Amino acid sequence: MAEEKRVQTTDQVSIVDEAGKKAEGHTLNATADITKSEHELGFFMAVKQYPMAVFWAMFFCIAVIMAGFDAQLVTSFYALPSFQQRFGYLYQDKYIISAPWQTGLGMGNPIGQIVGALACGWPLEKFGRKKTLAACCVWSVGFVFMQFFSTSIGMLCAGEILGGLAYGFYVVIAPTYASEICPLALRGVLTASVNLAFVIGQFIAQGCAAGVESRLDEWAYKIPFAIQWIWPVVLLAGLLFAPESPYWLIRQNRKDDARKSLLKLTSASHRPDIESLLVMIEETDLLERELEAQASYLECFRGLNLRRTEISIMVYLIQVIGGNPLIGYANFFFEQAGLDASDAFNMGVGNTAMGFVGTCLSWPLMSHFGRRTIYNYGMLLMTIILFVIGFLDLRSGMSAITWAQASLMDIWTFIYQMTVGPICFVIISEVSSTRLRGRTIAITTAVQALASIVFTIAMPYMLSTDQANWHGKAGFLFGAVSLVCLVWCWFRIPESRGRTFEELDILFERKVPARKFAQYDLLENHQVA
Repeated sequence: MAEEKRVQTTDQVSIVDEAGKKAEGHTLNATADITKSEHELGFFMAVKQYPMAVFWAMFFCIAVIMAGFDAQLVTSFYALPSFQQRFGYLYQDKYIISAPWQTGLGMGNPIGQIVGALACGWPLEKFGRKKTLAACCVWSVGFVFMQFFSTSIGMLCAGEILGGLAYGFYVVIAPTYASEICPLALRGVLTASVNLAFVIGQFIAQGCAAGVESRLDEWAYKIPFAIQWIWPVVLLAGLLFAPESPYWLIRQNRKDDARKSLLKLTSASHRPDIESLLVMIEETDLLERELEAQASYLECFRGLNLRRTEISIMVYLIQVIGGNPLIGYANFFFEQAGLDASDAFNMGVGNTAMGFVGTCLSWPLMSHFGRRTIYNYGMLLMTIILFVIGFLDLRSGMSAITWAQASLMDIWTFIYQMTVGPICFVIISEVSSTRLRGRTIAITTAVQALASIVFTIAMPYMLSTDQANWHGKAGFLFGAVSLVCLVWCWFRIPESRGRTFEELDILFERKVPARKFAQYDLLENHQVA
């Protein structure tokens, strides 16, 4: 592939700071050989060289499974008869959870993500990825008790909000860690695995809800809550042996520990040049120190980093404002569309199953197409489907129309999880600088969680029978928003495939337009833009 063959071996690259002064001494000579090796390394050889990096990146994603499980679990309970009878009220001969309480329960995950994501920046840089994740696991174990033993919907709501604080940490730590321990050839797949973890969590939650749907006792919702104890216990046991991020260790001036970490992440029989890897990490950190005054949240919105932060925020925000809330309310949406409870839960399981397959298919797609291409085409198809769902609802009341809408929701989920869902995590892990990555991902997580709060408040009122009762007409709203986002994507999302972190730093410093990232040759265009 063209990107993999492109070797940037410029003798000297001068970096211009915001004041227009040149930062001295940065060269690509020191990293030319390892950069060439990174571009030439194929996927399967990368797996042979970095088998433990693959394992540990996947292992850290277990934390994200918890976040996906919890978010999907609570919303699926709204269509669970036993949960409705225990915490709901009688409306037109049927028990329902009131829209205000649906809003309150749904707030736990997004509010937790906002507070947790913004709070995680300092401990991530102070204590590292491992210790921060371990502390969050202990927190989760404690507040699952509160959810499990809840005697009122208010107590359950409090448990969701307090327990949700850890989820903000999880969704920041996993992609940050994955992007820092893997080579260029594996970066896309392993960061996209964060989305797969979300889907797995949603799938397990849907399966649990469907499995207990026929139960009429309290165990119909207590069993799924109890399952949440599994993930943190597994993580705590494995973290004792996990290597720390070599990028973080270099920033802490712990070069020997970084070397040991790289030795743990690579294969003894197919090991790359560890010393060259350390030099590349040090040079990338040096370059970013020259470009950035300090690693802080405010720095994410200054100078060159403003554009990188904007891209990261938008690709994650689009997940929410472009229609993703309909996935979380899949069971409720199907039931409100006219399906009985059993069919609604079965369609919900099918919805998440198709999401799982779609995410897995995104991996080979990333090997043949760029991040920008996959994201933009996904947005186009999703926008069309949302409008079709909306127009079908104008002829609602027919069984065939109801099943068509439900099937289109499954197809929309499949496309979303094959394109926008996983590629989002790849983009935010690549376009953010390594020194600000944790804080940039924290900001993007907080912004999308804030948008989730808005839709958590709005969705029950949009879909509930005793409120707006929109049904499939919600497709018009999300379709219109998606169309606007599609225009933004075309002009602002750059192509980061086949670029090392150091090369991306230089491309952003030169203010290369998003549509020219893929073709821009750093060797030929050696003059500062």
